[in-house]
Amino acid sequence: MIKTSHLIEALVADARPVRRLRPPVLRAALWLLLAALIFGLLAVGHGVRPDLAQRLEQPDFIVGTAAALLTGVLAAVASFMLNLPDRSRGWALLPVPALLVWMATLGYGCLVNWVSIGPYGVQVGETARCFATVLMTSLPLSLAMLAMLRHGAVLSASTVSLTGSLAVAAITATAMSIFHSLDASVMILVWNLGTAVLIVALGRWLGPRLAAAGR
Repeated sequence: MIKTSHLIEALVADARPVRRLRPPVLRAALWLLLAALIFGLLAVGHGVRPDLAQRLEQPDFIVGTAAALLTGVLAAVASFMLNLPDRSRGWALLPVPALLVWMATLGYGCLVNWVSIGPYGVQVGETARCFATVLMTSLPLSLAMLAMLRHGAVLSASTVSLTGSLAVAAITATAMSIFHSLDASVMILVWNLGTAVLIVALGRWLGPRLAAAGR
């Protein structure tokens, strides 16, 4: 039987250097920089909503948009903090106050305007038209978040997944408030957080079965 000291020496000899992760706040800032770049591309290619100036005069719109943006920023920071094993699980509560304010300002336009019926029959409503913009915003942000979190801790994978998805949803909803006249926040939240919950549930269901099959 190999001695413990020899085993340790063998493991050390074959060990590869591990590159330290960047500070979580810096990683969150880089991700938010990507979000800002996407906003800029949308502004150039799509233009802002035509009634943005009027909407900016309405307190409920300003509060709702600011709360959504702040939720995205804080959820991104929380996700990268939770990605480290030595950070408190309490970081998951960081975006909650802003999220509650955002939830209080949500409208229901996306629930009632998916399909509009006009004189020429059934026509796609504003929500369907803005779906492409939702996809162009959330997809690159989701892929970037996944790539930046893949080397972190897996001890709290479900919490990291949910906070990361919340960050994507909030930033995407902010983009919709600026570039589209329809409030699609509910649809975006259901899409992003629903997908995250589904992934977490599948992981917890399949994990023990895969482990048992590998024995």
